[in-house]
Amino acid sequence: MTRMPEPLIRTARPDDEGDLNRLDRETWSPLHAVQPPPGPDEPFFRPACGPDAHLVAEHEGRLVGYVRLGHPTELKCNTHVLQIRGLAVAEEARGKGAGRTLVRAAVAEARRRGARRLTLRVLGHNTAARALYASEGFVVEGVQPEEFFLDGRYVDDVFMGLRLV
Repeated sequence: MTRMPEPLIRTARPDDEGDLNRLDRETWSPLHAVQPPPGPDEPFFRPACGPDAHLVAEHEGRLVGYVRLGHPTELKCNTHVLQIRGLAVAEEARGKGAGRTLVRAAVAEARRRGARRLTLRVLGHNTAARALYASEGFVVEGVQPEEFFLDGRYVDDVFMGLRLV
């Protein structure tokens, strides 16, 4: 596929709620989600995960992806670690560099916030996402075999991390 011009990456704004909710519903798949599909009236932003926790990719005035960053725990001794807690790319932007741009933006944002590590969890059968993360320097740090039962089969939960310092 042809790469699209690099999308504009920016912090989400409260008025992105509707577009992000739509994107979440359109991109939901058991390939990457362990929760049921979001409902049309379910809020995208939540008190612990508002606009400032999201970077969005915008192409030709349309949101084509987002990455959600947060802390893996609420423990004070764990604040030096950030985690990618969600990544979605619209169908028309897949395979064209938007996901890679969002991952790189997440790494840059984690560094900007002073994080020492950036981690994530990815389902074992999501080979495209795993390859993307690996190509950006993330390494497998652990696997929980058959952690989830999704779409009629058991799926591994893979932990990946990137040292930032």
